[in-house]
Amino acid sequence: MEYIKLNNGVEMPTLGYGVFLVSPNECERCVSDALSVGYRLVDTAQAYANEEGVGNAWRKSGLRREDLFLVTKVWISNAGEERAARSIDESLRKLQTDYIDLLLIHQAYGDVFGTWRAMERAYRDGKVRAIGVSNFQAGRFFDFAHYVEVKPMVNQLQCNTLVQQTAIEPLHAQFGTRMMAWGPLGGQGVDGIVKSPELAAIGSKYGKSAAQVALRWLTQRGIVAIPKSTHKERMAQNLDVFDFRLTDSEMAAIAKLNQHDTGTINFGDPQFVKHLIENYG
Repeated sequence: MEYIKLNNGVEMPTLGYGVFLVSPNECERCVSDALSVGYRLVDTAQAYANEEGVGNAWRKSGLRREDLFLVTKVWISNAGEERAARSIDESLRKLQTDYIDLLLIHQAYGDVFGTWRAMERAYRDGKVRAIGVSNFQAGRFFDFAHYVEVKPMVNQLQCNTLVQQTAIEPLHAQFGTRMMAWGPLGGQGVDGIVKSPELAAIGSKYGKSAAQVALRWLTQRGIVAIPKSTHKERMAQNLDVFDFRLTDSEMAAIAKLNQHDTGTINFGDPQFVKHLIENYG
């Protein structure tokens, strides 16, 4: 495993297991499988309704808590200082832990500054080791990071070989923020990564699949990737990307595959925001 260092010195694995759209009933089994094949970072969220499955899985795994990196996110229905603080305690209970390694604001809506104050307090109290945001596109990210006291340590964004998020990198660098990639193998309007002939051709040199090359490309950029699979064999394949290194020319060739630099979802679209708040807020 390779690691990145966050702006507060916390070390974070560059590859983890994501449980977005993993049903609550299936989550415990999937996370147990992921931990058994070697994953040590698990990414969940209050909105996924499967934090308890993550907690049950790691508790039964026999692993030491300090050997795990648990990530969760505060949902928009819990926005605001008081509600966010209560939700953090609830996430701790569901995850069966005394601390969360990385806590993110899930979406850039509602009282995000109040939510952040609750997160800063949890951070200072030792309930959280690192704090950040998710789905904050460039303008929103700058506005937020400029005003908060503790600068975001992570921004989780849609990022993969077809959605490369290069434009926001200078802003992240300005605040010492690291990128975390959701959808590293596609989905959400992005198809063709795992069947990419360009990635497969590069992978043939190393005995790797297109998916493995896509994940290696992210980790070599210092971007944390959280692929999801419900199949143990695929989980193991996704994790097996640290025994080769792409050349500069291969990295450059993959960079030319970029199709949607800022993502396939416009998080500033009023209709999208209205839909999210009315249906999930």
